[in-house]
Amino acid sequence: MEEIEIPTEHLHEEIQEKAEEQKEKWILYVALSTAFMAVLAAVAGLLAGHHANEALIERVKASDSWSFYQSKNLKEEIASSTDKILRTLAVTPPKEDNSQLIARYEKEKESIKKTAEEAEKSSEWHLSRHVPLATAVTCFQIAIAISAIAILTKRKKLWFGGIVLTIIGIVFLLMGII
Repeated sequence: MEEIEIPTEHLHEEIQEKAEEQKEKWILYVALSTAFMAVLAAVAGLLAGHHANEALIERVKASDSWSFYQSKNLKEEIASSTDKILRTLAVTPPKEDNSQLIARYEKEKESIKKTAEEAEKSSEWHLSRHVPLATAVTCFQIAIAISAIAILTKRKKLWFGGIVLTIIGIVFLLMGII
């Protein structure tokens, strides 16, 4: 899975340049806050990518386990059918008894089923972490863009909106971590 790219470096550099050009003190605070937002976006993006990858890996493991389970189920059915056919057609009962083989397959299937279900649960857990983290990345990216617009238009209210989005992003980041 591809990692989430955070194209904020260019915006951050532009904000720094504008802050140096301007004499207004709040613009310096905007520049510092956007640097903080970019760090949070990078951390959230890294964690979101990690959980997405782990979810995919666990899903593949579950799929492999379910395929293995089905193969054991087919072997059990073949052994059971073969045993029934031999008993039906034979004049004397066959010396070989497939009941032990069938019981072994049944026991192996239970173990494989448990492994598959655990992998599915693990995948779901990783996905439940990925979603809020990806949302946090989005919030941080929008906050950075709004902060850049605040500097370009010299409107403090937009920057405050970016700060509010950053706080929302922090909440989603914490939800993804906890």
